[in-house]
Amino acid sequence: MARRPGSSSRGPARFDRPADRLAPEAVTSARKPPGAKPPPPASPDPGLVLLGEFGRPHGLHGEVRLKSFTGEPLAIAGYGPLHASDGRFLELASVRPASGGSPDLLIVRVKGVDDRSGAEALNRVTLSIARERLGEVEDEDEFFLTDLIGLTVEDGAGVAIGTIVAVPNFGGGDLLEIRPAAGGPTALLPFTKAFVPTLDLAGGKVVADPPDDLFAPPGPKPADDPG
Repeated sequence: MARRPGSSSRGPARFDRPADRLAPEAVTSARKPPGAKPPPPASPDPGLVLLGEFGRPHGLHGEVRLKSFTGEPLAIAGYGPLHASDGRFLELASVRPASGGSPDLLIVRVKGVDDRSGAEALNRVTLSIARERLGEVEDEDEFFLTDLIGLTVEDGAGVAIGTIVAVPNFGGGDLLEIRPAAGGPTALLPFTKAFVPTLDLAGGKVVADPPDDLFAPPGPKPADDPG
């Protein structure tokens, strides 16, 4: 669960990836970082909410890395069996923070997985929970980040700019990936109060104040750029 940009919070988000915000002055436009791994796709089943994604094995005895998208990362272990994208139901037997500075990266053990080969089979498998198990939101400023996907993006004059197709986060805060209404490549807009002043879930839209070059293609690389 996340909160509307700029709203106050009464406590940590309970579900889904937290809506961490970039300071408005920190970003004028956003580009996907070079070599950045794309976030996992939203669940194709609208009845499921994505909670986490497995990564590489850790050690030889079945532990595996897990990126948690819950507001409190360790809370992902408290939901019981979860829908895995490979068709199984999996339950986390133990969780602990991974070393390093990323609070949403965990080292976990899955019930029934006790060797490295079993852990390797989990790489890139996602975990989801049935939407009805999460209950209804109680605050109009709270929402699931997955609820943003599919919303229309309008400018202040009510003109459609595009449609939100994903809500990636590459470590600096949540971004809205927008497919332009006129067609062409998607662009990333920081999900901050400065860039997204109005969120109207009931109306199926957000009102954005994007930079003029939001959908401009990246400029040419310098001649001496080895990349």
